[in-house]
Amino acid sequence: MSVEDEKQKVFQGTPSEDVRLENLGYEQELKRSFGLVGMIGFSFSVVTSWTALSGVFIVGVTSGGPPVMVFSFLAVSLLTLAVAIPMAEMCSMYPVAGGQYSWVAALAPPKIARGLSYVTGWFMLIGLLAMGATNNSITSNFVLGMGNLIFPEFEIQRWQTVLVAYLVAFLSAAVNLWGSHFLHRISKAILIWNVTSFVIVTATILAMNDHKQPASFVFQDFQNGTGFSTGMAAIIGVLQACFGMCCYDAPSHMTEEMKSASKEAPKAIVLAVILGAVTGFAFLVALCFCIGDIETTANTSTGVPVIQIIYDSTGSKVATCILSSLISVIVIVAGNNVLAEGSRSVYAFARDNGLPFSKFFSKVESKTHVPVNAVLLTLVVQLALDAIEFGTTTGFQTVIAISTEGFYLSYAIALFSRLAGYYTGHVTKLDGPYSFSVPVSIALNIIGLLFLLFAAITFNFPSENPVTHESMNYTSAAIGVVALISGITWITTGRKHFSGPGAVSFLNGTNTATQNAVEADAQCENEKKT
Repeated sequence: MSVEDEKQKVFQGTPSEDVRLENLGYEQELKRSFGLVGMIGFSFSVVTSWTALSGVFIVGVTSGGPPVMVFSFLAVSLLTLAVAIPMAEMCSMYPVAGGQYSWVAALAPPKIARGLSYVTGWFMLIGLLAMGATNNSITSNFVLGMGNLIFPEFEIQRWQTVLVAYLVAFLSAAVNLWGSHFLHRISKAILIWNVTSFVIVTATILAMNDHKQPASFVFQDFQNGTGFSTGMAAIIGVLQACFGMCCYDAPSHMTEEMKSASKEAPKAIVLAVILGAVTGFAFLVALCFCIGDIETTANTSTGVPVIQIIYDSTGSKVATCILSSLISVIVIVAGNNVLAEGSRSVYAFARDNGLPFSKFFSKVESKTHVPVNAVLLTLVVQLALDAIEFGTTTGFQTVIAISTEGFYLSYAIALFSRLAGYYTGHVTKLDGPYSFSVPVSIALNIIGLLFLLFAAITFNFPSENPVTHESMNYTSAAIGVVALISGITWITTGRKHFSGPGAVSFLNGTNTATQNAVEADAQCENEKKT
């Protein structure tokens, strides 16, 4: 039997996802409850470009203005598909909760696969944990912003933002610990809520706003309030679109809770990006037409420019709070889903001995099928990152930046590993249920990797000039700290204990996935004979 025939048998000939997971070296411990619709709702609530853009809208307005925001979002959406499709292929081939770091272990050349997988796992985890903290803060901003709108004398303080963010985090943890069996139902409901809210909010501000900006303002007039040159301002403006198109790897970390993960998780990844692109673009254009005075909007006492735009459009505090509440519900559910996704990633990495005290954090509660210790660790880290805002807003801005940077770097390493595996002859073709021809797959990987490298570099640029200690972008320093931590833990524990995915372990420089499958098939044949 040829290697390709064996791979086909491993990844396409299995009768169930549990057997497929076993052939990849893992025991099924989590409960499979998600279908395609539920996972689309789960992933879209995390990506939700139109609400994500709300949090960084002013960055784009002052860095190139609406033309850069609108056209860069279109470009970033297309380039994001060039990343999402290769990732969907990898997810279909290797449907395990580890996501990116598992794919790197399977696809990268054996000599570098194990170490590269370990580093990818750390960047992936810090991105997920920081994004959870960011989402909690965004929710807090919306809640307190509505309070300020109703009671103008109420002045929002940083400690209030942190405490409300804590409340959101504890709520998410409670649902994950005691209501995990409702996650798939919540995800289906939030998909309907998400799309309906998008239509209601967008249509309302367009219909009620009587002082719309001219088309030239939206599509032609370049705005530069950064202090940098025109080109640099445009590059910074592109980053707003990058933040709005992130986290689409969510289904890959929930594959062990999906009924048909190898077929439906890849579809959920791609469809979430498409939904995010369509809703994000429409909402972005609507905001650009409805924005009033830029300075007033940027410095609104609510702390949320989108709340100010909605209020300026409707002229009603009640209507503004209703529309803002629609968005707030989406962000709250997104926080719940990010915590679920993050805890499954922690569980997977610990299962492969990638963390200190891995045995403790990889435990799954037998009755609820929930990785309780991983959920609690995810919660604690989110609370610690949110606590940074107690002392400094600048420090928490770095948390926001590193959340996106962590994701993009983990995506980039996964695509690099696919290309490296192809050009070295290690893994030339992905044969999962969701796959494309080799030329198309490789071309998309190259385009996606170039885009990710561009974004990962520019995420480190400051957003205004002259640069002070307050406006300095500390992302590069934070990434350096993460790299240092991963390096130290690799030397002290990882090098000895990190196994990588069980069926694609390269401890001895060999891929054992096919061997495991052949042995499993032989065992089945023997059982049939007896």
